[in-house]
Amino acid sequence: MKFVLFYHSLVSDWNHGNAHFLRGVVAELQARGHQVEVYEPEDAWSVAQLVADHGEDAIAQWQARYPQLRSHRYRRDRFDVDEALDGADVALVHEWNEPSLVADIGNRAPAACRVFFHDTHHRSVSAPDDMARYDLRGYDGVLAFGEAVRQRYLDNAWCERAFTWHEAADPRVFHPLEKPDEPDGDLVWIGNWGDDEREAELREYLVEPVRELGLRARLHGVRYPAHALAMLREADIEYRGWLPNWRAPEVFARYTATVHVPRRPYARLLPGIPTIRVFEALASGIPLVSAPWDDVEHLFAPGRDFLVARDGAQMREHLRMLVADPSAASELAAHGLATVLARHTCAHRVDELLSIVSSLAASTDTPARSKSRSLFHA
Repeated sequence: MKFVLFYHSLVSDWNHGNAHFLRGVVAELQARGHQVEVYEPEDAWSVAQLVADHGEDAIAQWQARYPQLRSHRYRRDRFDVDEALDGADVALVHEWNEPSLVADIGNRAPAACRVFFHDTHHRSVSAPDDMARYDLRGYDGVLAFGEAVRQRYLDNAWCERAFTWHEAADPRVFHPLEKPDEPDGDLVWIGNWGDDEREAELREYLVEPVRELGLRARLHGVRYPAHALAMLREADIEYRGWLPNWRAPEVFARYTATVHVPRRPYARLLPGIPTIRVFEALASGIPLVSAPWDDVEHLFAPGRDFLVARDGAQMREHLRMLVADPSAASELAAHGLATVLARHTCAHRVDELLSIVSSLAASTDTPARSKSRSLFHA
């Protein structure tokens, strides 16, 4: 089949966590013999920030790592949507697109093309008025990265159909690497600041445990304001800025453990959504300790795939144990890796996507675009 994907960026993962999953899905579809075309704005914010910070060489490094992946970079005022959708069997449109483009794709897609809106963010609860602006009448359904998000779309009548489609790890890239004889440190964390959505949580579950235990710690991420950097310095945490997403496994291999600190909207309002960072860490074979989040969809086995700290004191206990007991740390990491490989790879998600497409193939309930195309083109 021909898949056409409209995403913020395939090229850049600067403050763009969805890049890992997007790249993995594209690679998996290609490996199965499908044709995949990816479109991203020429002026994508993530790409502009990456080049401003690290130059065009960062793009060249990405291309060298993913030689089989390509994207069409377009200008909105010159973008021919009909040409992009020509011959498409399936179109995926990410929520990080302009509402006008989202509506245009739904209206102009061929009647035989199945069109999905892909939501991987918390705006359904944190900015519902923004999400209500999207016209999804021409869409066959929403692909939501958690059941809680899927239910929001249905409860708010933003769409007629919605499917849960979690993110996952690409084991072609994220897999355990050989560990050095001596680790570089005790703890590494890879994550962005997050618009003050988790400052208190980062202090409680990351900064203070590192400071109080005297751990050797390193942090990667972007958009850290001056006061956040000062907080890291006070705790003697090494800050190393942006890390290319595909290099995360090599960094994980050089540290004893990592932590997961979910953003506040996920932890409090969208239970069951671990975000991509959990998949990345477990697929890379590093022991993980997570701040509280409610795995209501039973994606993992908390306590066996990773440890859960109910507060900062318990985070300290878990980290102290992992640093002191390599055998327990290895057992935890092995269990988490096995769960990802058994249930949460991009291959599993492509299977799910193809199943959704197949289930709609025989449906007589066609989207609004097939009923309005004659008017639209009149």
